[in-house]
Amino acid sequence: MTVETLSPLEQENIEYQHTGGISQNNAQHAFVPAFQDACDQRVELSRFRDGRVASFHTLDGLPEEWIVKRDRAGRVVEIRSSIVSGFVRHGRFFSRQEAANYIDEIA
Repeated sequence: MTVETLSPLEQENIEYQHTGGISQNNAQHAFVPAFQDACDQRVELSRFRDGRVASFHTLDGLPEEWIVKRDRAGRVVEIRSSIVSGFVRHGRFFSRQEAANYIDEIA
């Protein structure tokens, strides 16, 4: 029997589902899905494998040096533990919690 587990991104989407910590609840406020390396503060927008900016968090377009493991089909299955999902708004990175707090404040 195969047991399917949720990815960290899926778990975060459940955790923040009723907050401004997910794309569909904050996009109208100019938040763009992104990732940040907590070690060096480097920020990258979430991108599809072909380089287009994604409207949701996807691991496919992350910098190669952030990727730890891919499956046989080439899909990213593990990234460095220092990578944090969040959003960029007007050039500033927000963690999911910071984005949720911001949306709460302006509501």
